[in-house]
Amino acid sequence: MNLPLRRLGWIWTLAAFAAGLLSGGLWFTSAQSWDRYLTQSFVAGFAVYEELRTGMASPQDVSITPLSPDAAALAEEGKFEQIPGFSDRRFVTNLSILTDSSSPLSGRELTLAVMSDRLVYPVSDIVSGSDQTGPQKMGNLTRLLATYCSEPILIARFGRGDWQSVDGTAVWGCEAAPTDLRLPAILIAVIALAVILTSVGNVTDTFARFAQALRDRRRRGGPDSYDADGPEELREIVSAVNDHLDDERAQLEKRAIVLSGVSHDLGTPATRVRLRAALIPDDELREKLEADVDQMTGMIESVLTYTRSELSIEDPRQISLTALVESLVADYQDMDLPVSLKQVAPVVVEGAQSVFASRRGQGSLPETRRILIMGRPISLKRALSNLIDNALKYGRHAEVALETDAQTATIVVEDKGTDLSVEDVEALMAPFQRGSNTGSSDGFGLGLTIAATVAEQHGGTLSFEAGDQGLRARLRITRQ
Repeated sequence: MNLPLRRLGWIWTLAAFAAGLLSGGLWFTSAQSWDRYLTQSFVAGFAVYEELRTGMASPQDVSITPLSPDAAALAEEGKFEQIPGFSDRRFVTNLSILTDSSSPLSGRELTLAVMSDRLVYPVSDIVSGSDQTGPQKMGNLTRLLATYCSEPILIARFGRGDWQSVDGTAVWGCEAAPTDLRLPAILIAVIALAVILTSVGNVTDTFARFAQALRDRRRRGGPDSYDADGPEELREIVSAVNDHLDDERAQLEKRAIVLSGVSHDLGTPATRVRLRAALIPDDELREKLEADVDQMTGMIESVLTYTRSELSIEDPRQISLTALVESLVADYQDMDLPVSLKQVAPVVVEGAQSVFASRRGQGSLPETRRILIMGRPISLKRALSNLIDNALKYGRHAEVALETDAQTATIVVEDKGTDLSVEDVEALMAPFQRGSNTGSSDGFGLGLTIAATVAEQHGGTLSFEAGDQGLRARLRITRQ
C-alpha cells in the first residue's frame, strides 16, 4: 500500500469496526433467533404435556394421534422400533416424567419413547430434577430435541391412557430451526483480524527490511540507491536516504579525485626534485632531500588509500579466511620476516560405545578447517598487513591466529616485547597518530585507522588487549 500511514490507520480502524459490527450483528441476530426457537419449543412441550394429561386441543403445528391397537400392543411391550411406519427410526430414548405429586406406583406418570433416525438423546438431567414440574420437564425435553438437528417422533402415554403419536417436527425439528450464523460471525471476525494483522505486518516489514538493508550496507555493500514499495512516509525516508548517500558518495569521490589529482600533480615536480637532488654533491643533504620527497608522496598515497577504503568500492563475496591469512603469513615468511601462524589444536570428538567395542572411540576433526566468511579480500589483506606491520615495528615479532564461532571470526595478531600499553595503541587508531619510534620506522599514522575502518565494514571491531609477551590485536568480523 502506497497510502500515508495516517490514512492506513483510519482504514484499519474502520475495517476493524465494520468487521466487529458485522460479526456482532450476525451473532446477536442468530442468538435471538435461537432463543425464540428454543422458547417456542419449550412452550410447545408444555402444551403437549397438558393435552396428554387433560385431552385439551393440541398446540398449533403439533399433531397428536392415537396409535392403532396393534401399534399400541407393540408399544405396551416396549417394542417401539417395530411399530409400523417407524422402521427408519432405530434410535429409541425411553423416559418417564412424573406428575407434580405422584409416584411411579400411582399411575399418574407420562411414559415417553423418543424415536429418532440419528441419535439417542441425553435426557437424564432433565427427568431427574426434583425441583421441576411435569410440564416444565416436558418443555425442557422438547427444548433439548430442538437443539439437535433431527426429526424425532414421540410415542407417549399419560398414566394408563392410550398410546399416542406426537409429531412436533414442525416446531422442534431440524427444518424448523433457524440458520445458525454464529460460526460465520466468528469466521468473519477471524478473517478480518487476519487481514488487518497481515496488512499491518506487511507495512512494518517494509520498514524493517529497509532498516536491515541500511544496517548491512557497510558489511555487505549495497546499491547506489534504494527503492521501497510501501507507505508514503517510507518512500520519503528512502528518498532522503538516497539523497544522503548521493551526497556522501559525491563528497568521498570528490575527495578521492582531489587526492588523486594532487598525487598526480606532485609526481612531476617530485621527479624533478629527485633529478636535481641527484646533482647535489653532498651525499647527506641529497639523502635527506630524497627522504623528504618520498615521505611527502607516501603521505598522499596513504591518505588516498584511506579514502578509497571509506568508499568501500570492493564488493563482498564468500572467501576462505583461513586461506587468506595463510597466504599473507607465507608472503611475510618468504621475505624472512618474523611472522608465524599459530596452529590450532585439533578438536577431539569422543564417540559412544557400540556393540562391537566396550570402550568409547575418539577422533579429531581435520586441522585444516576452512573458515568461510562473506568479506572483501583486498580490504582484509590490507587491514591484516597493517596489523602485522604494526606488530613488527613495535614488537619485533608477529604471531597470527584465527578464532571463530558460529557468528564471528577473529584474526588475532600478537607481538612480542612492545613497550606500548593498550591505551597507547588505542590512541594510535586516530588518523595520523604515530608512536614513539617515529624517526626509526616508516608509516604515516593511518595503518590502524584503515584496519578499524575495514573491521567496521565487515560488521566488527578492532580492539587491543595485553598478551602473554606483548600486545594482542583482535580484528573481529561478522561471518555472514
